[in-house]
Amino acid sequence: MFNFEDANKKSKEAVDTALKSYSDTTKGFQAIAAEATEYSKKSFQDAVTHFETLAGVKSFEAAFELQTSYVKAYFEGFVSETTKLGEMYADLAKSAYKPYEAPIAAAVVKTAKSVSAATPAAA
Repeated sequence: MFNFEDANKKSKEAVDTALKSYSDTTKGFQAIAAEATEYSKKSFQDAVTHFETLAGVKSFEAAFELQTSYVKAYFEGFVSETTKLGEMYADLAKSAYKPYEAPIAAAVVKTAKSVSAATPAAA
């Protein structure tokens, strides 16, 4: 017989799980956006400072050396930042999946039992 109280309880649990997941996901995206904004501001300020310094250089060799060191530092910073953002996205994906992990595992076990019970034994 269908039990309305159990159905209501399961429905409430599902809605609570979804709301928590949405909240955590929103916080994760906000953290990623804040990190990207900070990196953009710092990168722009570093570029302005570099070009101000570059404008005051008197020889081609000094300009070349300055430009080389700037590009190297920029590339290292970019790789570091993209790695950090990649980790933040991975953490976001893990936290978004976390509330659904147990119910999905339970459903897989239940389905596996149903399939094995319905499948006749091999001769």
